[in-house]
Amino acid sequence: MPDPAGILDLATRAALAAGALLIDRFGGPASGLEAKSTRTDLVSDADRASEDLLLGMIRAERPGDAILSEESGGGTGAGLSWVVDPLDGTINYLWGIPQWCVSVACQDREGGLVGVVHDPCRGETFRAVRGRGAWLGEDALTLGGGPPLGEALVGTGFGYDATRRRIQAERLLGVVPSVRDVRRAGSAALDLCWVACGRLDGYFEFGVQHWDWAAGAVVVRAAGGVVQEIPAGPEGAPGLLAAASGLAPDLRALVDAAAPA
Repeated sequence: MPDPAGILDLATRAALAAGALLIDRFGGPASGLEAKSTRTDLVSDADRASEDLLLGMIRAERPGDAILSEESGGGTGAGLSWVVDPLDGTINYLWGIPQWCVSVACQDREGGLVGVVHDPCRGETFRAVRGRGAWLGEDALTLGGGPPLGEALVGTGFGYDATRRRIQAERLLGVVPSVRDVRRAGSAALDLCWVACGRLDGYFEFGVQHWDWAAGAVVVRAAGGVVQEIPAGPEGAPGLLAAASGLAPDLRALVDAAAPA
């Protein structure tokens, strides 16, 4: 069994290096723009350069590990697998909105082992090791039970497909009246980490990909929170929910009940 501290160190160094590359380009002219799943789902040379750096660092030190990354694909294996999002929040990045990050996770046969989410705009790095704790910088993250549902500030997100986005909005109509308020910031990885540090009380979204949430889920769970995968509903894709432990059951029941017919 590899030393989780060594895995965390590599993940942190890689995320920080990619973040430095991205922040140097942030606000400048975009290059290499291409559409992916829809014409509004974009990738740029910044995404590709960050991915090249991350994968190069991981492969140099862990050549036998599997890697799944948003832009180049790949897969996971029976041993250690890395799940990487080189730029979570690409649209924010391209529009100059300072809400994006680098997400690096490492998982074993039991699931998420290490998670690192680096926010270059705020200079914040969330780190976690399964069973050993979660940190924002050097400060330990420990979630309590959470507020009552009606006082909860909840994050969510929307997909790029127009049909899915409409259904997501319809589900949200059933959620909004029963919580304090809802935020849509544009980076699933940061939404999860903000649950872990208490800036959000809960989060849910349908259609997120593994690389969007792999690292953030480790952070939430290591901080004492709950992360649940939700079976696909009318959105046509599975969902994810994260919250403080006391809030999670009520939030899940609300999200399920709000599904459009």
